[in-house]
Amino acid sequence: MTVTWVPSWPLIATKNLELRRRRGLIVVVALLTVGPTVLVLGLRLIFHAVDPASYGPAGSPGIFQALANLMAEFGFLSAAALGASAGTTDLSEGMFRHLVITGRSRLALYLARIPAGLAILLPLVAVAFTALCLVTSYAGVPQPTSVSMDGITVPQHFDQAELQSWLLQHPQQAASAVPLGPGPTPGAAQIRSAIDQNIAGLYGDYVSNEVGGSNPAANEMAKIGLWLELEVGIGFTVGLGLGSLTGQRTLTTITLIGLEIIVTPILANHVIPYFLDGQRLIVGLAMDQLRPAALAPGTGPGGGPGGPGRVLFGGRGALGIPPMPTWAMISVIVGWIVGWSVIGAWRMITRDA
Repeated sequence: MTVTWVPSWPLIATKNLELRRRRGLIVVVALLTVGPTVLVLGLRLIFHAVDPASYGPAGSPGIFQALANLMAEFGFLSAAALGASAGTTDLSEGMFRHLVITGRSRLALYLARIPAGLAILLPLVAVAFTALCLVTSYAGVPQPTSVSMDGITVPQHFDQAELQSWLLQHPQQAASAVPLGPGPTPGAAQIRSAIDQNIAGLYGDYVSNEVGGSNPAANEMAKIGLWLELEVGIGFTVGLGLGSLTGQRTLTTITLIGLEIIVTPILANHVIPYFLDGQRLIVGLAMDQLRPAALAPGTGPGGGPGGPGRVLFGGRGALGIPPMPTWAMISVIVGWIVGWSVIGAWRMITRDA
């Protein structure tokens, strides 16, 4: 019999069945992934149907952004827990020795767990996000025709030059949006000078408010869906690799929960002197920079739109630190996926049966 490192379909199906048989874990994963979205949207739909005068439409840009970001956080955690379980099940149940003596490739045994786990996670994320998109599109607020910016109302869909031109044509309204400093009532020339000097920051505020107040377009929703699936895929891959390395499901899950909800937010919002490049090696920071625009309406460093993640998925960055170059962001994401897969596979190959 020829031993191949490529996992066969029956082996993948077997590993998928093993995971699905852990009903308690699957229920928790489903609740974390789908539960918050279904619960919030369901309640909002019911409240609006019962009393539309008191309760607004179920969907809104703010609700879409909050639930999508929540889905990313919970999706990563549930994926990490499922990955940790997939990487340690054979050891905890005493089946690893029996699998090895069958003569199967240990690498194939490890690789089979990746599609087996993703086949559970990715459809759950797709179902939850599809429900969110449908409610936002068909049971949401009407699309606005203007943008509120620092107390003034500006038409939508301006580029920077068009915004500058509009502000110059409406100097009295623009006076409340531009920084003029203390002193007597500014003249038209002073207002025009302030607009020209601060147009980059003004345009950043304009774009942020435009994104935050509008329902995402179909192509933006597609980008967000792909980003969410990538977030979940990374969580599962890292959980699988770390679980295989440690052989401890609980330790792996706690470590990744701490990484996601404690370490990553701290490093994403505070520059540690002489350690900025080290901070950027955390995959959560790269994913925050890649976060699509509709989920990160805040401005980036310097007051303008965020980082170079827009090259891929329209990301603007949710970082409070200077963004990394696009090639570095891609390298960090790919490095975590490949690196933890290699580490997990190496540990399984070298582990004593």
